[in-house]
Order: sequence, then structure tokens, then C-alpha cells
Amino acid sequence: MAEEAAVRAQAETVRRLKQDKADPDEIAKEVAKLLDMKAQLGADEGKHKFVLKTPKGTRDFGPKEMAIRERAFKAIISCFKRHGAEVIDTPVFELKETLTGKYGEDSKLIYDLKDQGGELLSLRYDLTVPFARYLAMNKITNMKRYHVAKVYRRDNPAMTRGRYREFYQCDFDIAGQFDPMIPDAECLKIVHEILSDLELGDFVIKVNDRRILDGMFAVCGVPDSKFRTICSSVDKLDKVPWEEVRSEMVGEKGLSPEAADRIGEYVQLHGGLDLIERLLQDPKLSQNKQAKEGLGDMKLLFEYLTLFGITGKISFDLSLARGLDYYTGVIFEAVLLQQENEHVEEPVSVGSVAGGGRYDGLVGMFDPKGRKVPCVGVSIGIERIFSILEQRLEASEEKIRTTETQVLVASAQKKLLEERLKLISELWDAGIKAEMLYKKNPKLLNQLQYCEDTGIPLVAIVGEQELKDGVVKLRIVATREEVNVRRESLVEEIRIRTRQC
Repeated sequence: MAEEAAVRAQAETVRRLKQDKADPDEIAKEVAKLLDMKAQLGADEGKHKFVLKTPKGTRDFGPKEMAIRERAFKAIISCFKRHGAEVIDTPVFELKETLTGKYGEDSKLIYDLKDQGGELLSLRYDLTVPFARYLAMNKITNMKRYHVAKVYRRDNPAMTRGRYREFYQCDFDIAGQFDPMIPDAECLKIVHEILSDLELGDFVIKVNDRRILDGMFAVCGVPDSKFRTICSSVDKLDKVPWEEVRSEMVGEKGLSPEAADRIGEYVQLHGGLDLIERLLQDPKLSQNKQAKEGLGDMKLLFEYLTLFGITGKISFDLSLARGLDYYTGVIFEAVLLQQENEHVEEPVSVGSVAGGGRYDGLVGMFDPKGRKVPCVGVSIGIERIFSILEQRLEASEEKIRTTETQVLVASAQKKLLEERLKLISELWDAGIKAEMLYKKNPKLLNQLQYCEDTGIPLVAIVGEQELKDGVVKLRIVATREEVNVRRESLVEEIRIRTRQC
């Protein structure tokens, strides 16, 4: 269009004047002219050019989706509370330097913000680093906390698999100096409880230890400087075959083919206590101090997990690496094995739904004196879980209630608006979740239909006869049974009835 071409030409004029360091007044005059042209172009064409959409990697959640989410959040938070955790919250953005250097190769996914008032800021990438900063800043050395909040990653989104740029994490962490593997075992028990409670289908929790990995790299001939980058390659083994990972190690990261082949012999092993015992006798690994320590703790961990009765879902897996730089000991990841849903022909592959591990050095990175606070924690990948729950409910055609309304206050005749308002006010004041239709004289049939449509279990009907008798007619929507209840007993009757619904 001619108008757009004129704007581009004017923008070029402004750019050239700035480049030539022309008179500031002349530049200001041309900039004003450019802004005026843009404003006119926007006014003429803004209406049909404006696109209503959410930003890439984000989505809106309607009442039905939020009802499913709240159900899942409730199960997760009640588990965290059952294990004695306190709740905290931290800012959605941190100083950039707080986040830099904590995530290995994933640091490129951090969202940086523009300089505001002299501070370089970034959106939080996870809830673990802010927790470590919180502990160091407040000189806390002992805490069990949970935190449910949004985090941000400048990733390539895969919306159907629950991979977003803005998403919730549900974290549980234990900070403090304790005897080995007791807090770590509790974190794994929590993952087992949550995934069992949500009934997502069969799952396995893979466990490994960064010390075993580092010891393995050392005995396989990986130079110290390549530990983290090779660890990042191994971390891809759940997504791509060993041949591709080997090719990346040798071709892109300069590892010798011999070292890569030796790593391949180890990272394809997985099992339980028997594998730990075998590796403790391994002539190479048993001579490495780090690996030996890690295997000793892994054996102890499996003993505790046996007492918790959950080893059937635990796999000691040497391919598990978890790419984040801050892990120092035990690491774990929960993976769904299948989506048990006969209605869906093509199950959604969602991969990992929880992960975590021990990070004993992270708090010390923020402490001016380098004082360490040992920590272990788990993060539940709630978005991926929601993808499964939403798809399952859609396939089952189960009706989702989007409100918690216990009773609809209705009238049987005209001119009873004042009585409905008085009654609903009494119910609200007593803590009853109640609604009414916003019409002066609604038809009774319309009021009853509203309850059917929204899933409200009870209707409190006021009529002229009921007012004379000092009662309210309480209708049970599911059975259409009606009982007269004394006005003063109505609140208690609603509580009893809704407990039974």
C-alpha cells in the first residue's frame, strides 16, 4: 500500500539522519512526522489488522479447565501439607544475575526483561533457584516448604503435550542438615502418592545420582571440563536413541569414540538393588570415590523406599542425567508409561511428569560467606498432567461442575423478590454457597432447569404458603424429592444434604 511505503520511506529518512548525526531539532521534526504517519495508518487500518490471540506458548483456561486444574492442585497441595510443608511465594522476576549460571545449557531459555530503573531482570525459570536465594537472604538453615506458581521458559512450545512458555510448577523441598537419604526418600514417596492419587495410569520413577554419573564419566575417560556438556547429552536418552546421543558426544562435543563407547556400556543399565550391588563390585566404578559414595547412598535410599513399600515403581537408571547444573547428589524423574484410556486411539505422549533431586551447593552460591544449606526437592510437572486429565474427561463426556454452589434460592410465585433476597442473604451470612436468578419474577421451571444445567444439587423454594407456615421447601434436584424445612433449621439441613451429594 502507498501509505505503508510512505511510512517506510520516512523511517529510512530518520535512520539516515541519526546515522549522519544531523541537527537534533531536524531529527526530532522528522521523528514527529513519522509518528504522525504511523498514527494515521493505525487509525485507518487498526480495526481489521488487530488479531485476538494469546502469545505463543500460552493459553487461556475457561471455567471447565480451571475446575479440572483446581481438583489436581487440591490433591497435590493436600499431599504437601500432609508431609508438613509450609508455603512461601517469591517475585515472578529475579535479578538476572540470580538466575545466570544455574541451569547449564538451558540458560538460553531464560526470559530477559528490559532494563527498568537500573536493574537487569529475568522472569523466573523455576522455583528452586528463587527458593535458594530466599534461604540465603533470610539466613534460614532448616525449612520444609511448598510453592505453587508460574514459571517462564523461552522454549519451543508443544501445546498438545503440555509444553508451554508460561506454566505452573508445584514444588516441595526440604532444606537442612539431616541424616543421609531420609529426606530424599520422602520426596520420592510424595511423587508416588501424588501420581497414584491422580490416577494417571502406570508410571515409573527413575533415580540416579550425579556422583555416580561424574564417577562414571571419570572412569570412562571424559575430561573434567566436558562433564556437564556430556551430562546434557546423556539427559536426552529418554527422547532419542543411544546412536544419536553418541554421535552428538563425538561429533559436536569432541569426545573420543572410545570414551563414548565406554559410557554406552553403563547408561543402558537399569534395575534395582541388584544392579546397585553389581556396580559396587564393578572394578572401575568401585575405585572411584564419588561413584562409590553415590552407590552407597543409593543402596541406603532403596532400603528406605522398601520400607515405604514403593520400590515396585522405582528404577535405578544410569541414563538419567537431568541437565540442570545445580544438582549434586540423588536425581529422579517420574515418567508415565502409558495413558490408560480406551476412548483415545492415539494416546498423547507426555513424557516426564515430575522431577527433582539434591542440590547441596545452590544456597551457598548466594551466601556471602559461602555457607551451604543441603537441600532436596521435587517439582510436579502439572501442565503435562492437566493435558492428560483434560483429554480423559473430554473422552468420557463427564459433566464438569464449574461452581461449588450448594443451593439455588427460588420462588414459586410472582412478587417474591424481596423474600428471595432476604433468604439468600441469611444463607450467605451462614457460609452457604448460594445463588439466585437475577429476575424479579422468574418462572419456577426456568429456575429448576438452571440447577439441572449447572449441577446445583438443592433448590430452596419460597412461596406464599411456605412464608405463612414459616418453612422453606427444599428440593433435591437429582431425585426431585421435596421436603418442608423450618426456616431456622434450613442452614443445617443444607449442610447435611450437601455432604451426602
